[in-house]
Amino acid sequence: MKPGKTFANLTALATHLRAELENKKTIVLYAYNGTGKTRLSMAFKDIGKQGGANGEARDTLYFNAFTEDLFHWDNDLEGDSDRKLTLNADSRFFAGLAELEMDNRIRPLLQRYADFDFRIDTQEWAVRFSRTVNGEVIDNIKVSRGEENLFVWCFFLAVMRLAMDPEIEAYRWVKYVYIDDPISSLDEHNAVSVGNHLAQLLSKADNTLRVVISSHHPLFFNVMHNELDARKSKKVSAHFLSRSKTDGSYNLAYTGATPFFHHVAVLTDLYQAAHSGELYTYHFNMLRSVLEKSASFHGFSKFSACIPTDDADDPEGVLYARLINILSHGDYSLFEPVPMGDENKEHFKTILDGFLNRYPFNPDLFPQPAPAAGPAGTP
Repeated sequence: MKPGKTFANLTALATHLRAELENKKTIVLYAYNGTGKTRLSMAFKDIGKQGGANGEARDTLYFNAFTEDLFHWDNDLEGDSDRKLTLNADSRFFAGLAELEMDNRIRPLLQRYADFDFRIDTQEWAVRFSRTVNGEVIDNIKVSRGEENLFVWCFFLAVMRLAMDPEIEAYRWVKYVYIDDPISSLDEHNAVSVGNHLAQLLSKADNTLRVVISSHHPLFFNVMHNELDARKSKKVSAHFLSRSKTDGSYNLAYTGATPFFHHVAVLTDLYQAAHSGELYTYHFNMLRSVLEKSASFHGFSKFSACIPTDDADDPEGVLYARLINILSHGDYSLFEPVPMGDENKEHFKTILDGFLNRYPFNPDLFPQPAPAAGPAGTP
């Protein structure tokens, strides 16, 4: 992964992304949770609103946590029967809800992922769900959170397809599409399905829209990059987005022309943290994830098989395996990081360095620190 560019704030980063989209059709970003992906999508959107009269200017159709908040459950606490998902009637996201027959545009998209049905009440601004069980239709059901997310996502896809159609007046203002983490509550199968489907829509569409996609999900990121870059059209760029804990700046590192591998980015981050001493308890969670994926790749059933050790008293690395087991199951937050103790820092560095020595990676990604200077007069 090549060295990246640094930006002082999200507005500067969003401005850079817009400039990059003058030559690219799609930008795919990977970033950990808590980096600021959602705030970046809003900064990107806000730039498009600048200079407009009466707040009418806009050029970005976006999907993020704010989009999901346009849908709100009414569980009918009194009657416990008329459960419905209400829509925010004040949002321009729902422009043309009745005229464009959105239900008929959403349904074929939803049927790719789910077995429930729905009906939109354009007078009440509500959606009611149903499911057929043993030939009987059960109305006004409460769908799961994952199913709800799929419905909202398919609603967005239907709107995006309208924005791709130059004949549709309601969404002709859309120049950019910004999609942030559409699969936060989906399993890996649906992550692949959603990514593949989205890539097909974007690749086949003959339109002038420019798209940014950001995610914390490595599998989804890889699917999007591989699918969109399959034609080698050089219209797609992929980046690893990180945020400095020191000054709050943002770094955008290009992942190269080859498909980006999440574990390489994680390892470089862990290596830098270990050798700078800025280790936090959540780094054990990240290390365990890398070890588990490596063990699976090499055909081992346990991640401990990827922990080399030269300790005569612990030849099989049992101590380190137990240490990772214990320290990777804590409730560690990226938002309130807890510094790692000195002893655990040493254990962490020993495990990581042993792993990197056993499994060769590009040494340019893991530069060895310069040796400490000796006493005056020594070579």
